[in-house]
Amino acid sequence: QVQLVESGGTLVQPGGSLSLSCAASGIIFRLYTMNWYRQAPGKQRELLAAITSGSSTNCADSVKGRFTISRDNAKNTVFLQMNSLKPEDTAVYYCNAFLSDRLNYWGQGTQVTVSS
Repeated sequence: QVQLVESGGTLVQPGGSLSLSCAASGIIFRLYTMNWYRQAPGKQRELLAAITSGSSTNCADSVKGRFTISRDNAKNTVFLQMNSLKPEDTAVYYCNAFLSDRLNYWGQGTQVTVSS
């Protein structure tokens, strides 16, 4: 009954901004490292950003300075704020909750398309 539900994906113009959210249920949310990944057609799944249970963050070089990850433990939700979007950001974006190999869960993904 673990569930991660992403929302916010849409069509956006280059240079625009978009905020994604991921609501979790069925886990003790505050204990998990939360991650955002993306996968474009023909490419490997890419880790974009991570936020630990202590709210330490890391981000990939490809999105550094443009994307920000945050979490609200009271709402069991992790966010990804995306600014200065580029066509190459077009991908399916996935939310992931990780505690161990066994306690590792994925959302269904949400499509982000950056195009004029």
